Amino acid sequence: MSQTEVVYRIEVEEEFSSSHQLRNYGGKCEELHGHNFRVLAEVEGGELDPDTGLLIDFKELRGNLRSILQELDHKHLNELPEFEQVNPSSENLARHIYLRLEEALSGGGVRLRKVCVLEKKGSRATFMRA
Repeated sequence: MSQTEVVYRIEVEEEFSSSHQLRNYGGKCEELHGHNFRVLAEVEGGELDPDTGLLIDFKELRGNLRSILQELDHKHLNELPEFEQVNPSSENLARHIYLRLEEALSGGGVRLRKVCVLEKKGSRATFMRA
């Protein structure tokens, strides 16, 4: 009889508003414009806390994500050091947020699975490790 690995996944969603310009885009998005970005972060793990029955408290995960997004909120993303050399595209935003959140969650018993950034409904960029 084979053992099946148990995986629990928790996801939270937050928002922030920022402006950006996509360098070398060749279209309207090269002009200054803004978005109300939505960000989804998903963690996973196989062990629940025996006392609470939780993988991670939604409040803790959401708090870590909010802290990272506060650094981006109501900013012109192109002017931030993280985006001086790379375009503040949704893909690069997802990677940036993922790496910051991964660091914040290290040692907490959960693994960050993915971060998705949505510029608008139906347009989503996802970053995850292979």
